[in-house]
Amino acid sequence: MVTLKEVINHPQTKAFMEVANANLGAIGYTEHGIRHAELVAMRTGHILKSLGFNKKMRDMGEVAGYLHDIGNAINRHDHGQDGAFLVYHILKDLKADYKDIAQVVAAVGNHDEEKGEPVNSISAAVIIADKSDVHRSRVRTMKEIDFDIHDRVNYAVKESHVKIDKKRKKITMELVIDTRISKVMEYFEIFMSRMVVSQKAAKLLGCEFKLVINKTKLL
Repeated sequence: MVTLKEVINHPQTKAFMEVANANLGAIGYTEHGIRHAELVAMRTGHILKSLGFNKKMRDMGEVAGYLHDIGNAINRHDHGQDGAFLVYHILKDLKADYKDIAQVVAAVGNHDEEKGEPVNSISAAVIIADKSDVHRSRVRTMKEIDFDIHDRVNYAVKESHVKIDKKRKKITMELVIDTRISKVMEYFEIFMSRMVVSQKAAKLLGCEFKLVINKTKLL
């Protein structure tokens, strides 16, 4: 399997990642650039490592995590499937093994909660890593905080962590939310579908999914 460094340095990756983030900025979405890509890659690798997967699986997970949103360079709608198409060509150009490519494109193509499902261990880890990145640093402008619930909820989140308990088979997302900015119920209002797919992903990995907000267990 090719390394994450090779993928990051591929000219197509750089060009399409930049355009993907710019496209979402133009239509009012939160940050989906290098910061988000690096964090999802890191958390995907952490999840797989903590659950005992080998280095090759972790490498594939990090690549899938980094590239999962690249399809936004084409269109927000169906960006998972568009991204899988782009990732296939990047990995093929880097001469990755076709069996490895198949697992990575499946993870990219299934990461979005609207149309995707956890279909393998890599996709499950990417889903949880992606959905866990709720944080004020993703908000592009303060102008819409009072009007846009997504910006308000993201800005209210001061801390976001994913903790793995291999022995008890639990994956826990822990958030610290400033309730003066956004109530906890607003989080569930917009992110319930993400929590459902995260539960499915954890189950595929042989674990339970837990959600803790401000030290209170909610799932």
